Parts: sequence; structure tokens; C-alpha cells
Amino acid sequence: MNKQINISVLNLVPVREGKNATGAFEDMITLARHVDNSDYQRYWISEHHNMRSIASSATRQLIQHVLQNTETIRAGSGGVMLPNHSPYIVAEEFGTLHAIFGDRLDIGLGRAPGTDMMTANAIRRSNHEGVFSFRDEIEELRRYLDDNKTSLVAYPGEGTKVPLYVLGSSTDSAHIAAKLGLPYAFAAHFAPQQMREAFIIYENNFKPSEQLAEPYKMASVNAVLADSNMEAEYLATTHYQNIIGLLRNTRNQLPRPVDSMDGLWTPSEEHTIKNQFPIQFFGTKDDALQSLENFQEKFSVDELLVNSYVYDMDALLKTYDIFADVAKTYNES
Repeated sequence: MNKQINISVLNLVPVREGKNATGAFEDMITLARHVDNSDYQRYWISEHHNMRSIASSATRQLIQHVLQNTETIRAGSGGVMLPNHSPYIVAEEFGTLHAIFGDRLDIGLGRAPGTDMMTANAIRRSNHEGVFSFRDEIEELRRYLDDNKTSLVAYPGEGTKVPLYVLGSSTDSAHIAAKLGLPYAFAAHFAPQQMREAFIIYENNFKPSEQLAEPYKMASVNAVLADSNMEAEYLATTHYQNIIGLLRNTRNQLPRPVDSMDGLWTPSEEHTIKNQFPIQFFGTKDDALQSLENFQEKFSVDELLVNSYVYDMDALLKTYDIFADVAKTYNES
């Protein structure tokens, strides 16, 4: 029998071509309602800044919006970029959400600013020590959320013990997650190269904590699934064009799919996109099931966070439906 795998959603809240931030938030809620009361366990929202193509700059407000429009799915950050925020304020804000919505929250924590240095300066006014004190700030946040015995109280927040997760795209955060005894989520949707090494470091150095007794490995992955490979190829051109914009620093809105990528990317860009920003689960249900078996044989993760750059919302929802069916089939085999 296969190792059971959990599935969740990662949403970067893309702004689709022809829409604005309001439309992006409407699409975010459409997906959230679709996966609510399903096999998807959590719905995480990223934090990015200075990008007209992504509307997930105010992560906590969007998490609240998701919680208000769903019933059971957990909502959280994928993640809070901790160098941008005071751990004390993060504790108060998530504590407030916990007081309103109860135990449906996760806090994924990243050590990068989620933007360029000019914007990082605007966010933290050149105070970037959080990048170098990531572990210390996680521990500080955990103290605020715990049964705090000190005079400095984050209220609401104290005693909620909202679960913490360490995010990473290199081996550095693997050491931190292991030493703190926290779940570790690797950003394979944009930087898969060091994932195997990071997981080995995490497992070999893991120390149990109050939150977690054994290592818990997560990976964020890209998926574009459809009834046929031809349709998936067509839908995937949105993903390809979107990453081209990122590589060229044009940051346009999420584009409509095209019939062919010929002339739209250079051979170098095609190689970079397919290696650095791969679509790990692509094609039909059968293709995705084979990909999942191969992925698990190599990485044996406990949970996959599925991200998908598909322009048409009906096709996007179908991608998530197919993936849920794939995971169920895998778990039952």
C-alpha cells in the first residue's frame, strides 16, 4: 500500500488578463469554495509585492476573506515573509483571526522578502535583519502564540498555538525546520533543484517538538490537468507565458492561452522554464497518477500543495478536481 498523501492548495492570487485585483479576489474565492468540504485540507495564500500580475500582497486580509467564504478548509499563509513583519504583530493578527474563526489557521513562514530589494526597503525601511535572524523570529512568534508567561503578551494570540510551518527553496531553511521540530514545505513550484537534499537534511536533523513528533514533508508543485494531452498543452501556454514575463521582468497579468509557443520564447527560456518552473503534474489523470507515483518514489512527501496557472476558471477547477481524483486513487492503491 502506498504512503498516504495529503493534498492542499497554494494560490498566488494571479490577476488574469482583462481583470483587476477585485476580479483576482473573486477568482480566489471561487476556487476556495470549490475545494471547501473536499479532500483538500488547506488553502494557502502567498505573499508577493510590487507585482501587478499578483494580488496577494495583504495576505492576512485575504486569509480572512477565504475563512469568511468557506466552512471547513484550513486557510493560511504560504507564506508570511517574516523579514517583512514583526513577529509580535503576526501573532496578534493571526490570534485575532483565531478568535473569530477558531482552529482553521496555519502560519507558513518564509525568510525571503517576496519581492525586490527596492520594495523590501519600502516595506521595512532598510531594516532587513529578519533575513539573518529567521530562526530567532520563528521562536519569538512561537512564544507569543504559546501559553506565554512573560509580561509581553500578544493578545489575541496568546495560547492559540496556531500551527507554524517553515517554507524554503534551498537547504538553509531545512536546518531551521529540523531544529525547531516544525513541518517543512519546499517550494518546488519555482525552485525544485535542491529539494531532495533539503529533505534529507530535514529528516536527518529533525528534533521533535510540542507541535510535531516526526518529520512532516510538504512540497508545492505546479499542475495543469485536462481530459486530453492536447487540451493540457493548450492550457499550459498560460503558465509558460507567465514565467516568461517573470524572467523578462515584464510582470504582465496572467495571459490567455495560445495555440503555440513558437516565436514566444527562446530556446534558453524554454529550458529555464521547464527546469526551474516545471509543471510536475501535467496531462491527463493517467499521466498525473504516473507522475505522482514517480514523485513519491523519489521524495516520499506527506503533503502536496498544488498551484496552477490556468487562465479559464472552469479549466482551473477541473485541474484541481482531476488532481484530487488522482490522489484518492493513489491513496487507495
